[in-house]
Amino acid sequence: MKRPQPHRRCGEGQADPEGPLPARGDSMESKIVYFEDTRADNTETTFRLVRERLNTLGIKKLVLASTTGTTARRALDFFKDQGVKLIVVPHQYDFVRKENPFHADLAKRIREAGHEVHFGTMLFHTEDLYQSATPTLMANLLRCFSQGVKVCFEIVMMATDGGHLTNGEKVIAMAGTGRGSDTALVMQAASSRSIKKLRVNEIICKPLNPLNIDEVRERLAPEKAKY
Repeated sequence: MKRPQPHRRCGEGQADPEGPLPARGDSMESKIVYFEDTRADNTETTFRLVRERLNTLGIKKLVLASTTGTTARRALDFFKDQGVKLIVVPHQYDFVRKENPFHADLAKRIREAGHEVHFGTMLFHTEDLYQSATPTLMANLLRCFSQGVKVCFEIVMMATDGGHLTNGEKVIAMAGTGRGSDTALVMQAASSRSIKKLRVNEIICKPLNPLNIDEVRERLAPEKAKY
């Protein structure tokens, strides 16, 4: 596995070989990590990067995509006693599989630990309901950044629609490509009714070379065959 590569202009205490950046008024610099390989074991690195930003920004809610519950279990252990509330968003019921792979006993365990699990309508998969290709077009556009970026937008709006977040509330959203987490964004939440208020404040990490939807489906095919 190649080491994740940080995107840097000029780190603190480090001279920029191209000279100082021109003054532009109020500004900030932060690190973005790009994963050169799309792998499930990027999850641990993503968790560590998210924990750093949680501590720095004082954010108290973390929205997490988890299809089978594997990532949710890892997050439950990793962020234990961190003072952060997990809002886990699995697939909605009757999506692709006959049975939801996110087991009810895990949802119960997460809720008993003081967190939330939200099963809601997946907003970028409503083309049959509305007889419109617009949700698919929006999803594919966001996938140009990464599959995880698309999912982060979706799960933050879903969580807000479900009353777990409020419009304008600052959160960190995490999602991945196929399995695990490889994308994390600092966002300002908004409901699907107030989509113009949705904001991405920071990119914490993402794949360097994201997969297109056909490649994502090919990667997911062996996993789906288990259910």
